[in-house]
Amino acid sequence: MGEKKIDTSFLDKALLYAIKAHSGVERRGKGFPYIVHPMEAVAIVASITPDQEILAAAALHDVVEDTEYTEEDIRKEFGDRVAKLVASESDLVVEGKSESESWVDRKKYAIDRLAKLDRDAKIVSLGDKLSNARAMLRDYEELGEKLWDKFHVNDPKLHKWHYEGLRNSLKDLDGTFAFEEFSEIVDKLFAKY
Repeated sequence: MGEKKIDTSFLDKALLYAIKAHSGVERRGKGFPYIVHPMEAVAIVASITPDQEILAAAALHDVVEDTEYTEEDIRKEFGDRVAKLVASESDLVVEGKSESESWVDRKKYAIDRLAKLDRDAKIVSLGDKLSNARAMLRDYEELGEKLWDKFHVNDPKLHKWHYEGLRNSLKDLDGTFAFEEFSEIVDKLFAKY
């Protein structure tokens, strides 16, 4: 009995694009290729929807923020919907301030923006945020309190505020496996703060 065939050509193209864009880049001191993170985000998103454009946006979610490729490049290759989904997951840049100085403003903006986005954009965001939360929990279990020293802002109470804000903004996805896991990790990671 053969497996059901589906057309994955759009997602395949996005994965190859993301692989090229992130080629040779290490995931922040992790010792493995950056592309592992977007691929994990795709797997998380696939647990919520089979929509190829949403899956493609999950694969591409860090391309505009972290590489030389632009939102317009994504639009030309993948269309307006994917470009908008990727743009909705890109971090705000605050001119004239360091990442540490602008951290609270950027995270507040991201939390507020996320709360107003549609379900599709929230699904892409949840793929990214759950992947990040999993990595933080693994690192915390290995490093303990030294984990916070790895960040531009090293107050765990601020990270708790950020992740609880994200959870609240993503609550429309309550009932999905991914949201439940994200919520559990947030509770576990920040229980003592």
